[in-house]
Amino acid sequence: MDKLEHLNFQNTYAGLPDVFHERVKPTPFPNPYVVSVNPAAAELLDIDPTEWTRPEFAEYFCGAKLLPGSDPVAMLYSGHQFGHYVPQLGDGRAIMLGEVRNQKGERWELQLKGAGLTRFSRDGDGRAVMRSTIREYLCGEAMHGLGIPTTRSLCIVAGEEVVWRETPEPGAMLLRMAPSHVRFGSFEVFYYRRQFEYLKTLADYVIEYHYPHLVGVENGYARLLHEVAVRTGHLVAQWQAVGWAHGVLNTDNMSILGLTMDYGPFGFMERYDPTFICNHSDHHGRYSFQNQPDIGYWNIRALARALSP
Repeated sequence: MDKLEHLNFQNTYAGLPDVFHERVKPTPFPNPYVVSVNPAAAELLDIDPTEWTRPEFAEYFCGAKLLPGSDPVAMLYSGHQFGHYVPQLGDGRAIMLGEVRNQKGERWELQLKGAGLTRFSRDGDGRAVMRSTIREYLCGEAMHGLGIPTTRSLCIVAGEEVVWRETPEPGAMLLRMAPSHVRFGSFEVFYYRRQFEYLKTLADYVIEYHYPHLVGVENGYARLLHEVAVRTGHLVAQWQAVGWAHGVLNTDNMSILGLTMDYGPFGFMERYDPTFICNHSDHHGRYSFQNQPDIGYWNIRALARALSP
């Protein structure tokens, strides 16, 4: 197990052309402190379990200090929200600190949610609140325990900052992890901008690092779509099996690796109700529990359209 400063960063996504991202530094909290650390996630990064007791731990994971080798970027993407295309959605209030390769050769992107404003931010403040951060932290590990593919979380860090939503709430940052945070909307943005050359660049990148068995094969892009569709179908089936609703199955919340990601107003059913809606803003039930398989198919069709050139 290693110290934080010895993490093996290999920042492949940051090596893509600048159109894919913006290099940016997180906006730290004053007087940061660690709320919780996930030992299982720390083990995936080969981090010594005693590292979280160092004051530098909170500083690194609230953006006050950058880890050696880190190359922070905000990711560009768009997507369909409630069936309507929105040209600009990324950064998702998140800044990717970089990619760590562990001793097993596995790659883990470290993404800091609630890290402040970037050029891709919309009307929000770039922050996250403690309440929603704890929900994502806990549910991600619950899904992992259930054997359902998901992003993971290393830690929650807070500080002396109040975030305004309907009422003032304590702010927090979540360090989440995944082999990739590329989503369907990462492709859609270049399709609708008619920048087809970047579609190929991104597809080649995803194949090289996440579907390497497709490198150089005939009809590689079609096979990529097929494999993403299969993973997505399996994922949604697993949600249905445990009675879980995502709540916001927009295409920007769909993982190219078939992971559960972007935990928002999700919910587990207390008793079986196929019409269960966990998102109070979903007035027509588009993302109800019973509709999730159809929405997964709808989103795959949107990805197919984006990959069609």
